[in-house]
Amino acid sequence: MKIKASLTDDAVLLELGARLHAARLGLNLTQAALAEQAGVAKRTVERLESGAVAMQLSSLVRVCRVLGLLDRFDLLVPEPAPSPMAQIKQRTGSRQRATGSRRTAAPAKPEWTWGDEP
Repeated sequence: MKIKASLTDDAVLLELGARLHAARLGLNLTQAALAEQAGVAKRTVERLESGAVAMQLSSLVRVCRVLGLLDRFDLLVPEPAPSPMAQIKQRTGSRQRATGSRRTAAPAKPEWTWGDEP
């Protein structure tokens, strides 16, 4: 889903949480490992991914909405790209080029030999 100014604050926070969740899984990190590397509590990561975050982030969304910057959140945490296997699955079954019409070859005439009538 694209983050737009027409979304509610809760919808924006849910989408950001889902994108953070997908990014974490893409790096094959547990919530605990991410929390440790980021220097935050595991509960903080859980809250961010669920969209139930502290007021500071909700306030940030409200301020960005007023400043007309909410659409730029898409750049901050972009949607995850499809995996290479998903891209291959999307391509299978679709034709790459047209075959065109094929001409059938005319039956070959036997070679002429002396004594045959023309």
